Amino acid sequence: MSTVTGVTGVTVRAPAKVNLQLFVGPLRDDGYHDLVNVFQSVSVYDEVTVSPAERLRVTVHGDDGIGTRAVPRDRTNLAAEAVAILAARTGRPPNVEISIRKRIPVAGGMAGGSADAAAALVACDELWQTGLGDRELGDLGARLGSDVPFMLMGGTAVGYGRGELLEPLAGPERFHWVFVRAETGLSTAEVYQAHSRSRASAGGGAALPPGPTTGLTHALVRGDARRLGAELKNDLHPTVFKLRPELEHLLGLGQEVAAAGAVVSGTGPTCAFLASSEEHADIMRRHLSQITGSERVLVAHGPVPGIERVPP
Repeated sequence: MSTVTGVTGVTVRAPAKVNLQLFVGPLRDDGYHDLVNVFQSVSVYDEVTVSPAERLRVTVHGDDGIGTRAVPRDRTNLAAEAVAILAARTGRPPNVEISIRKRIPVAGGMAGGSADAAAALVACDELWQTGLGDRELGDLGARLGSDVPFMLMGGTAVGYGRGELLEPLAGPERFHWVFVRAETGLSTAEVYQAHSRSRASAGGGAALPPGPTTGLTHALVRGDARRLGAELKNDLHPTVFKLRPELEHLLGLGQEVAAAGAVVSGTGPTCAFLASSEEHADIMRRHLSQITGSERVLVAHGPVPGIERVPP
C-alpha cells in the first residue's frame, strides 16, 4: 500500500473469512494445535480508521445485533494490541485513536477481531509511514493471533502450523455464500479446550492430513461450487454441536435450501451455506430469513482481497 504524505487519518476495510476445511491435530507443548486450515476471505467488511491522538484509545460502532457491545474499548482490543506492537517495533508511542465500524459478527468464527488487528497494522504502517513490508507485518500479526496473517493476505490460502504459515491456493472463480449468525457468540478458546478434552477422553485423535483434499483444490481451480460443497469439512463440528446443539439443526437447513454445502465457520457459531450461483444465494437468503429472521442472514462472495484502503 502506498504512503500518503500529510494524512491525518487512514481508513482501511478488512474482510471476514470462512473456513473451507479445518483439520485439527494434537495439542502442542505451546498450548496450540497443529492445523491444516483452508481460509477464504469474503465480502463482509469491518472498517478501521486510525488518526493521531494524545493517547491510544478505541471507539467501536455498529449494530448491537452482531455483538458489538462485547467488543473491548480498551487496550485489550486486538486492534489496540496491534497498534502497540507496531509502535514498539518502530520505536514510537502508540498515540492514535482507533475507530472500528463493525459488520463482521463478533465471536462468530469469521475472524472479526483478527481482521481489525490486521487492518490496524496496515493503517498505522501507512499513517506513520514506517514502510514495513508484507512479510514483517505478517510476522507481527502472527504474534497477535493465528488468523491475523491470513486476514492481511486475503484470497484463498491454506494455513499450516497453528494457521499462520500460509500457502496461497489457486481459485480464480467467485463463490457465493449465505451466512446465518447465532444470537450469541462462542469463545475460540472454549471450543478448542472442549475439543482437547473430548479428544483426550477418546484416547487421541485422527492424524493430521498433509494438506487440503485434492477434491477441494480441484473445485477451487474449476470454480465448481457443487464439488467444493462436498469437500467442506470442520473437525470441530462435534465439539461445537455439543456446546450449541441448535447449530446442528441450523446446519441441516442446508438440505432444505439445496445448498451446495454447509459448514460451521471456524469455531462457530456462524453457519456458512455455499450457493451454486448468485441467484441461488438470493433464494437461500430469502428462505433462511423466513426461518431465522433477516437480521441474522448475510450474503457474501469470495474470495476477495485482504486489507484495502478506503479513499478519503
